[in-house]
Amino acid sequence: MSSATTTAPAAPERPAVPSAPRRGRRRSSLLRHRTLYLMAVPGILYFLVFKYAPMGGLVIAFQDYMPFLGIGGSPWVGFDHFVRLFTEDTFLLLLRNTVVVSLLLLVFAFPVPIILALLLNEVRTRAFRRTVQSVIYLPHFMSWVIVASIFYVLLSTDGGSVNNVIVAAGGEPVPFLTDPDWLRPLYVGQEIWKGAGWGTIVYLAAMTAVDVQLYEAAELDGANRLQQTWHVTLPAIRPTIIVMFILAIGDFLELGFEHMFLVMNSLNREVGEIFDTYVYTAGIQNGQLSYAAAVGLFKGLVGLLLVVMANRLAKRFGEEGVY
Repeated sequence: MSSATTTAPAAPERPAVPSAPRRGRRRSSLLRHRTLYLMAVPGILYFLVFKYAPMGGLVIAFQDYMPFLGIGGSPWVGFDHFVRLFTEDTFLLLLRNTVVVSLLLLVFAFPVPIILALLLNEVRTRAFRRTVQSVIYLPHFMSWVIVASIFYVLLSTDGGSVNNVIVAAGGEPVPFLTDPDWLRPLYVGQEIWKGAGWGTIVYLAAMTAVDVQLYEAAELDGANRLQQTWHVTLPAIRPTIIVMFILAIGDFLELGFEHMFLVMNSLNREVGEIFDTYVYTAGIQNGQLSYAAAVGLFKGLVGLLLVVMANRLAKRFGEEGVY
């Protein structure tokens, strides 16, 4: 009698689900988030037109650029303009003035928006807080011409309000606008007055993400408002502070032309001449376009290097950094 061998029936194979083509997934994602992409279009166009497209003109930093010959016909000079920049006596003056002003901004101007945001976060009266926010935001929307004009009216030795008070108190008029010793404090003070209020927006937005239960737990442990700010609020917004600090480091040599140009004059130029104003003088007034482009490229490369170093340092200490 032969024994029949029985085999277990094979499990039915599942039909293979065809994966959606990558192009189709991208198209569906674009359609799903089309509103967000449309909102991003103006920002993308801004950076393409005003940030990335002008980078092509940096090639003239390595040429003896002549407008009537154009970029294609101008002769190449290599690194001659950079050698001239580093060997001229004005380089150390420009570097010193720019570094000193940048350090003053980092030490005095950078913490002010953080302090203002912490103070506003403690205000419980909503109407009062909104009023204060509107008042401190207002200077941001003024041009540097208006800001410099306001301070000129206040600080001028010829009928300025501040000097009138000093004279009325029995003192001598102070040349705030022409004394080299007053240029840097005046510059930093105007930067704080114009930008501190607007800078609080980022930190106030970061504070809204702080868990309320952390404050409740700290209050149960007996922490007062100052201790809650130090042990709860500041650690919570620390990543935002670090990111903003890294971005500020990137602008270390990029102080801006307009502001310094408006507060600088022939009497305080020795402490006010920075790379941005020097680029204007060399490139626009003297027509040395290639040399001015070399100075600008040097500033950009230094800023890039500082951002990379600051970002790596932040990651080494366990922070996220910018990228």
